[in-house]
Amino acid sequence: MDILLLILALVLSLVGLAGCIVPVLPGTAFSYLGLLAAALTSYSTISRASLWIWLVVSIAVIAADFVFPAMMTKRFGGSRYGSIGATVGIFVGLLAGPAGVILGPFFGAVVGELLHDKTDTQRALRVGFGSFMAFIVGTGLKLVTSIWMFAILLGDLWPVVRGFFSSLFA
Repeated sequence: MDILLLILALVLSLVGLAGCIVPVLPGTAFSYLGLLAAALTSYSTISRASLWIWLVVSIAVIAADFVFPAMMTKRFGGSRYGSIGATVGIFVGLLAGPAGVILGPFFGAVVGELLHDKTDTQRALRVGFGSFMAFIVGTGLKLVTSIWMFAILLGDLWPVVRGFFSSLFA
């Protein structure tokens, strides 16, 4: 059972790392599930407290990834229309594939701002840029979180993997 959990932990963690970049996959959630699978092995040293902390961190990162576009839109001078547009752009972008997820919040914020004030295209583009920056920050945050969980997983599994290979050649 431990070998199955080890393989599952590695696969989930690798999918989690890919999911930080591939928009359709919830990368942080997969990384956490990989960490959880590793913790369920009989030889794991990952504590329950660590699992709870990483669960909270994962939920916070996932929530921030959805909140950042609207928040950054406001920070760059956007109206409520721009924030709503950025949020709608996230979901519409999911339907359009990878490019849509990257550009959806930008175009959503720009369209929202133009619906609010058709004469101020400079502001609409600035607000769209803020929404795009939110995407970059969110992706970076997901990557840092998933890489950190992957490092914990590898540190937990390394003694077992090393022991397995040393027993093969001994």
